[in-house]
Amino acid sequence: MNFRIGHGYDVHALGEGLRLVLGGVDIPHTKGCIAHSDGDVLIHALCDALLGAAALGDIGKHFPDSSAEFKGIDSTLLLKRVVFLLAQLGYKVGNVDVTVAMQRPKLRPYIDAMRTIIAQCIGVDVESVSVKATTTEHLGFEGEEKGVSATAVALIYKE
Repeated sequence: MNFRIGHGYDVHALGEGLRLVLGGVDIPHTKGCIAHSDGDVLIHALCDALLGAAALGDIGKHFPDSSAEFKGIDSTLLLKRVVFLLAQLGYKVGNVDVTVAMQRPKLRPYIDAMRTIIAQCIGVDVESVSVKATTTEHLGFEGEEKGVSATAVALIYKE
């Protein structure tokens, strides 16, 4: 088998009164991500990890924020398109691991739903999807509640 790994990272500023979507899940909060799409920083980092594993560039190359086509788009649709691009090259997703850094709200109640949505989007069992959340102990832009960041790693393979 041919195995490849990729790493992704994304950041979005937070703004009052905006929708907060992480891992395809709407999360009740007073702030949401400022973004061209739905601002799902978790999915964006995962897209970059998958694209990187296949040496296909990054999310901005495939879904530019200058395009009206992607204005307000549901990021799970972008993730499905990335998986389609991988499949065209003969790749399948092995497993993924994502970490979100955000001070508030607590994300633990939403993680199982995130894992299920991601697993459905990328065509793997939920056991192959890890989602973790952390705070930064009130340090940095995440800790000051000015933004949210996510990192992701992904394993893809050809049989």
